[in-house]
Amino acid sequence: MSDKAKNFIWRAFLYFCMLILLLLIFAPLAWLFISSISTRAELLSVPPHWWPHEPTLQNYLDILAPTETTSRTARNFRYALTNSIIVSGTVTLVSLIVGSLAAYAFARLRFRFRRSALLAFVSLRMLPAISIVIPLYVVLRGAGLLNTRTALILVYLSFTLPFVIWIMTSFFQSIPMELEDAARVDGCSRLGALWRVIIPVSRPGLVATGVFAFLLAWDEFFFALLFTSTPDAKTVPVAIAEFTGRHAIDFSAQATGGVLAAIPPVILALIFQRYIVQGLTAGAIKG
Repeated sequence: MSDKAKNFIWRAFLYFCMLILLLLIFAPLAWLFISSISTRAELLSVPPHWWPHEPTLQNYLDILAPTETTSRTARNFRYALTNSIIVSGTVTLVSLIVGSLAAYAFARLRFRFRRSALLAFVSLRMLPAISIVIPLYVVLRGAGLLNTRTALILVYLSFTLPFVIWIMTSFFQSIPMELEDAARVDGCSRLGALWRVIIPVSRPGLVATGVFAFLLAWDEFFFALLFTSTPDAKTVPVAIAEFTGRHAIDFSAQATGGVLAAIPPVILALIFQRYIVQGLTAGAIKG
């Protein structure tokens, strides 16, 4: 067999593998969307309809523009979306501000037990959620914070902050000290050098870390289920789970909720795609 034929077979094999991978990635998403525009009867039909005979947007209307006949779960989904956006956005912002300052201290300052303290923060992220849920519940109940967005923000910060500190510490350590030293020579204070030099250079890492912190808070289910009980604080994962009733499951409504829940993270990833790629590829330094 000639080299040209071998190259053709190898390329064909690679394209085939890529096609299989794309199917594995996008097939569940496609079925989620198809289910969201199908009626409950079509989803339960045997054999299944791979495309609905009568596509409908009623499931989206029930959630986004509910009427008196709409189920209470569907009517409350809008509030869950609002709660998730507020909680996840606040957690991401606070995590980036506090976590970046702490990470800068771990990366640049030299003090006793620096490495031990950093490992202690990371160990907090490794604790199983079930092991701390009872102490957290007692503390939040004593503070009168149960069933509030504030409770979720505080709890989510307990696992997003260690993540941000760990990632940003490694990113700051990859930035040459010479950039900061040059700014200090020009008259900048340490905080001035951080704001004018380090933060602009670290933008890809900050964006990538922020997106992952947002996803951690957006997808969290366990604490949101236990610490919220009314639409005032319930988040999207809990709202989607409530489409499962005691005697029936509203598959089409669950799929619609899944599509709507996927939109904010997808938009966020598309907007900051360039920075995410730069941040995940070791945080290249500009200039």
